[in-house]
Amino acid sequence: MKQVIIECGLWFNGLQMQCKDSCNLDHTTCCEKQILDLQPNFNAQCSLVQEVIEAAGHLCIVLPKFHCELNFIEFFGGTIKKYHCNDCDYTFTTLKENLPKAMASVQLGTIQKWEHCMIRWMEAYHSGLGAKDAQMKVKEFSSKRYTSHRRNPEAIVQPI
Repeated sequence: MKQVIIECGLWFNGLQMQCKDSCNLDHTTCCEKQILDLQPNFNAQCSLVQEVIEAAGHLCIVLPKFHCELNFIEFFGGTIKKYHCNDCDYTFTTLKENLPKAMASVQLGTIQKWEHCMIRWMEAYHSGLGAKDAQMKVKEFSSKRYTSHRRNPEAIVQPI
C-alpha cells in the first residue's frame, strides 16, 4: 500500500497504515487506507474475479459482506444442504447423484419468496434501520394477513 501512495505522490513522513479507531471522514490524509479510499482510480478498480466474470460476458453482482439476508442464493444453498443431510450416505458418488435432485427440489415459487424477503430487507436498510429494527420490520410484513387474494393492499405496494 505504501508503494502505491509513494507512486501517486501522496506519501509524507509519519503517515500511519490505518487509524487506530476509525477514520474521521473530514480528514483526507489521516492514514494510508483513507488516502487510497478517496482516490477515484482506486475506487473504480474491480476485483480480478469480477473482471474475469464480466470479460466472459456475465453479470457480476457484488453483495455486501456478512449480510446473508440480502443474498437469497444463501437460502437456496441452505435448502440444498438440508436435502443432502436427509438423503446422504456420506460418499462423493451419492453427493454427485443427489445434487441435481436437490437443486430440482427447490420450487420456483420458493425462490421468488426468498427474493421478496430480500427486497424487504433492502428496503428496511435503505430507510435507515439497523439490523435489529430491520428484522422486526421484515417479520411484521410477513405476518400480515390480507383479505383479498387478487391484489395487495395499496398501503404496502410501493415501487421498487
